[in-house]
Amino acid sequence: MNEEYAGLPLVKNQEENRFELRIGDYTTFIDYKERSKKIWLIHTESPDELKGKGAATAVIEKTLDYIEENGYKLIPLCPVVVAYLKRHTDWNRILDETVIPF
Repeated sequence: MNEEYAGLPLVKNQEENRFELRIGDYTTFIDYKERSKKIWLIHTESPDELKGKGAATAVIEKTLDYIEENGYKLIPLCPVVVAYLKRHTDWNRILDETVIPF
């Protein structure tokens, strides 16, 4: 993760069902659905001003940490999250048992 993002808090915006990382005037986020201690990550979005600066990676890493720390199981639907998980297979430990490990 880009060091400048490490100290920024992840916000679980339950009203909009998304995990948010606010970077200056911009917000990068992951839409999610949650039920029975499972979280589906649906869509990751980063504003044009943050593209190529590691913001999407930062929100993914912070979200995965949140999922693990709070005892959830992950069902990744977002292609960006899936691509991240394929490169970081150590996160297979939080995948729901219905998901084939990467």
